[in-house]
Amino acid sequence: MKLFQRRPNNDASPEPRESMKLDFEWIPATDGNTPLIDEHVFLIGRPPLRQYLSFVEDLAAEGVPGEGELADEWRTAQAVFERRQVDEAGLADDPPMAPLPDHLEPLKRKLVEDPVYANGFTMLPTEILMVELDRLVVYQKHINLEFTRQLRAKVGPNPSDEDVFRTCLPFDHPQPPMKMLKTGAGTFVFVSPSNDIRYLGSMQLKPENIVGVSTHGHASMIIGLAVGFGSNFLNAIHCENRIVLNNGSHRAFAMRELGLTHVPCIVQHVSSRAELRAVASSDLRRNPDQYLKGPRPSMLRDYFDPELHKIIPCTRRLRQVRVKYYTDESDLPAV
Repeated sequence: MKLFQRRPNNDASPEPRESMKLDFEWIPATDGNTPLIDEHVFLIGRPPLRQYLSFVEDLAAEGVPGEGELADEWRTAQAVFERRQVDEAGLADDPPMAPLPDHLEPLKRKLVEDPVYANGFTMLPTEILMVELDRLVVYQKHINLEFTRQLRAKVGPNPSDEDVFRTCLPFDHPQPPMKMLKTGAGTFVFVSPSNDIRYLGSMQLKPENIVGVSTHGHASMIIGLAVGFGSNFLNAIHCENRIVLNNGSHRAFAMRELGLTHVPCIVQHVSSRAELRAVASSDLRRNPDQYLKGPRPSMLRDYFDPELHKIIPCTRRLRQVRVKYYTDESDLPAV
């Protein structure tokens, strides 16, 4: 069954496919001695000018315009955005949300049974709903088009509803590539092309939790240090009559590129600013009024508006997490 709405497309549709599995390729950072380049789409006009210029200075490849030309582009976009504040006031208010279609209920049950979902969305009332992409409020300022290309390539040009669900809410948790290197006593470096790589915390383990690893003695207690990735679920916060995209920006962007208008999303219902501070990320937590009270905040549709975005070639980077531990042994007097 095909339910999700798509924008008109004159291309012929391919034959139906079997259910997809979303894997990721390792993305090298260089081609020989030459750094590789990825294009990023950056929202201009709304982020602070200095933030925009700093982004270009830090990440952009050689050959981009100078600071003066970039500032002129930003001012032009800012004027456009100020007009939209009037012409499109209230566009982000009261966006529609709808239940999942019945034929996706089996996938919903698998998602709800997933421990990552079960442990990550316990604080607030949460639903899995259909949301309209263009009316999602966004605070992420740029999108890596190489990542969205990979997502589109894996799901194909004419994905089934099931494929869209698995891409937006991947309960099988496809792992981006990661490499590990021990760089010294008690020091490990983890590297990935995904900027979602992170330290996940420490945990107490029992010897029976560890299989196939030997020690120099008999282990009585074990401490684990975990490095990995977030859930990567398409997740939004419903607060003060707006829906703010909280995670999964690249997935939302890729689905919009494919022409989809509505997708499944985990929606957390927030009833107070105290709850918002507990679950929101970064800029939304620091500047909630900008996204919840402004007449027309930045929205996902703006990434596709040539008057409000700029595509910037950026030197490809890998993200690194370094974990270091040390031990200390001493004798203490018995008390």
